[in-house]
Amino acid sequence: QVQLAESGGGLVQAGGSLRLSCIASGRTSDHLHVGWFRQAPAKEREFVASISNLAYNTDYTDSVKGRFTISRDNAENTVYLQMNSLKSDDTAIYFCVALQLTKPWAQLARGAYDYWGQGTQVTVSS
Repeated sequence: QVQLAESGGGLVQAGGSLRLSCIASGRTSDHLHVGWFRQAPAKEREFVASISNLAYNTDYTDSVKGRFTISRDNAENTVYLQMNSLKSDDTAIYFCVALQLTKPWAQLARGAYDYWGQGTQVTVSS
């Protein structure tokens, strides 16, 4: 069974930066496509970014392009989300999700995933 553990959330002022980490256990991360979703209060969970198992492909929702960068270190079984130029609209709980390698990476952006973490809170003050 795969377990995902997020860390790195916190309170930051608008314009600041945070780096989220997602550590996978139970299976080596190079067998998983990984993504980040977020959910703000009273809003639907939305796709943020994804990265294929060997990092050949990445995808971002339009609102974070140019500000967020997803990357991974498979030797450390860790996926990162570097968030720069944060805005109050980025305030949400951020969830790490993963999809088995046997399934198409692009499914992550459509909300299809096999595993998910407990989430980490990101709060951006204006």
